[in-house]
Amino acid sequence: MDIPQAITTVARNAKVASRSLASAPRSVKDAALLAMADALLTGQEDILAANAEDVANGRGMKAGLVDRLTLTPERIAGIAEALRELAALPDPVGEVVRGSTLPNGLRLRQVRVPMGVVGMIYEARPNVTVDAAGLAIKSGNAVILRGGSAAARTNTVIVRLLADALESVALPRDLVQSIDAWGREGAVELMHARGLVDVLVPRGGADLIQTVVRESTVPAIETGVGNCHVYVDSSADLEMARRIAFNSKVQRPGVCNAAETLVVHAGIAEAFLPLVGRDLAEAGVTLHADDDAARLLGVPSVPAEAEDWSTEYLSLDLAVRVVPDLDAALEHIRTYSSGHTEAIVTSSLAAANRFTRELDAAALIVNASTRFTDGGQFGLGAEIGISTQKLHARGPMGLAELTTTTWLVEGEGQIRA
Repeated sequence: MDIPQAITTVARNAKVASRSLASAPRSVKDAALLAMADALLTGQEDILAANAEDVANGRGMKAGLVDRLTLTPERIAGIAEALRELAALPDPVGEVVRGSTLPNGLRLRQVRVPMGVVGMIYEARPNVTVDAAGLAIKSGNAVILRGGSAAARTNTVIVRLLADALESVALPRDLVQSIDAWGREGAVELMHARGLVDVLVPRGGADLIQTVVRESTVPAIETGVGNCHVYVDSSADLEMARRIAFNSKVQRPGVCNAAETLVVHAGIAEAFLPLVGRDLAEAGVTLHADDDAARLLGVPSVPAEAEDWSTEYLSLDLAVRVVPDLDAALEHIRTYSSGHTEAIVTSSLAAANRFTRELDAAALIVNASTRFTDGGQFGLGAEIGISTQKLHARGPMGLAELTTTTWLVEGEGQIRA
């Protein structure tokens, strides 16, 4: 079977399988999720063995990507727990978004229904394999996964375990399929499977995302890179700002909601930068500082280059800039933001209001870490990605974002005049 035919077969099988969930009660979907969670724990040794091979082959990758690729017993337990948490969430399918009765007596309801078949293209993130599968099942969809060569062995084992779990509760294995075996050409064919695949979600680096958005004939939801900023305003509490800046960068630097640039108001820079500079340096962060920041940090730094302001490091690197006022901070962030997450630390309500009204991002945070932009942290359960576009879904994409709506119209013989 050639690759186009193979991908068409996968997509058609997914389309047929998705019908089994279209009217499935919540109890069936939840049973599947719990079986999937148990299967991951039961098959943990197989997953770890495959993952060790993938990690060994990926040693030349950036540290952040290796971190995303690596699974441990603790991470597998966390991934399984996320499936259980999904099972505990309300079923989005059938939810009435709005409704009314028209003057002519027609009764209208707009209700959530599954997308059908969701395609997912991502890189070096085996946890996404499980998150995507779990979200798809709970929201009534089939999912087709292209997880990339870096995690191919791990994903092969995970998909097999998930499919076995689905079969154990009398659901089709084809609800969760991988096309990794067909490589990049298979991914291209998935992008062109319009009519069989209902929506495509890319998740990874800027090149991958832009390639999918540019080349796909299947409708795509653009997830964005995370060039996230923390702005410390002149009125900020120093200790609060110190904790937020440190956590935003260091807590897990290889993820899209980690801060990549620290912007500091000149009025507080002399007091603040030595404190946070010491914290960051002790944690191994390389500071890419402008002239004013370098003078005030009190620890070694490297000169910031023009490209530092637009770089998603995904590593223990942080660009640092001192600005004269809030206007300059807003202009800097507007210029370099990827539209993911922007945070301000301030005790000024006026400054917070300007920040949240004048900037355009999927998440705008006041006095908290950028690391909270996450489906789990927002109470959505697992997420399939962070959407930075403005159509249909924006921000963490949970269950509701994997549904569409249909209008149900009930009448008693009405005809249009």
